[in-house]
Amino acid sequence: MQTRKFVLLVLALLLVGGLVFSGGQRGAAAEKPAQVKVVYMTAGDVNMLALGQNVIGPQLAEMYPEIAVMTVHTGPGNAGSQLIYEKLEAESQSNKESWDVDVAMVHQIFMKWAMEKDLLMPYAKDLSNWKYVTSPFAKNSLGVNIEGYAVPMFHSQTALAYNPDYVKDPPKSYEELVAWVKKNPGKFGYNGIKGGMSGVSFTVGWVYWKTGKWDKYSVSGPFEQSEVDSWEQAFKDLGEFNKYVTFTAGNVGTLDSLNRGEIWMGPVWVDMFFTFMNEGKLDPKTRMTLPEPGMPGQPMYFVIPKKAAHPAEAKKFVDFVSSPEFQAKEIVMRFNWYPGIDGSNLKGAIPQDIFDKIYGDVTPDDLAKKGRAFPLADYFSAMLESYEKWIK
Repeated sequence: MQTRKFVLLVLALLLVGGLVFSGGQRGAAAEKPAQVKVVYMTAGDVNMLALGQNVIGPQLAEMYPEIAVMTVHTGPGNAGSQLIYEKLEAESQSNKESWDVDVAMVHQIFMKWAMEKDLLMPYAKDLSNWKYVTSPFAKNSLGVNIEGYAVPMFHSQTALAYNPDYVKDPPKSYEELVAWVKKNPGKFGYNGIKGGMSGVSFTVGWVYWKTGKWDKYSVSGPFEQSEVDSWEQAFKDLGEFNKYVTFTAGNVGTLDSLNRGEIWMGPVWVDMFFTFMNEGKLDPKTRMTLPEPGMPGQPMYFVIPKKAAHPAEAKKFVDFVSSPEFQAKEIVMRFNWYPGIDGSNLKGAIPQDIFDKIYGDVTPDDLAKKGRAFPLADYFSAMLESYEKWIK
């Protein structure tokens, strides 16, 4: 609890410091028009920080000189989104007229927490680019109705990356993977459920494989405790599997270990895989495969807090990044994500060679058949708790 309070205090100081700093800058440059400081808080890996600081901020200021963006990064995985949730909940309880955060990028689980506490503004249908948002993820997140409260920024998918120099015939299923790790101890690596969502995704895929109930757990429901109680052996089997693996430091750690040859295979986010490759941080021979019965992917969402200090500017922010032009150039071509808006609106805007690269190993057909959703919120929480309970 003390650690959590300390982190929230640091975030608050960052916000105050950023605002004070920007005020000083404006005073020093009186000839410039006064700017509205939009505070953008983002969860996710360091690429989320780069997106805010190096891409959205400068480009938005070019279009709207009166808007300046200050990006605050809270860290990877659900823990990063939890810090944003705790910040908004604290502001809600303070009864302030307006809140510090204007816009945030969050994971799916955040939507359940925030909707239950009434922390968000129903803004999305006011955007000019809302017409391009057709994804079912924009209507429902882990079983929670979120329509109008969030806009998907992108959709990211997980897969198994592997070094073809050592893995000549990659496992086509979780079942084949179990046999492979026993023959190649220490050469499969992942981060468990700590430090990033690639390991969480692998764990969820394991439960889907062991139970065959991915549709019930991620789409139809309902939540039943008897299902959770039936997972004991599945997690004990995962504990046995873990005896043959190397644990990495997180999403980035898995990719680094692959690049150094410490491991030969591991779960990764497709976008991070290509970003590392484009930056020369990953051997270009490295390949990917999506094993049966599939692994989850997820969107990340833009949300506007209920009492954001600058709602009009926050809406301009989200409308800008959900335009077909930005989605094609930045989301797909620069960051290698699948678009948050309907991809049919990007036709002709993405060169064929980039399309072929992104869909070369994990094809659109693979995504349609084996791209799973993360579980409904209660099942999701239960899976993470079960990992902690049954894996020693």
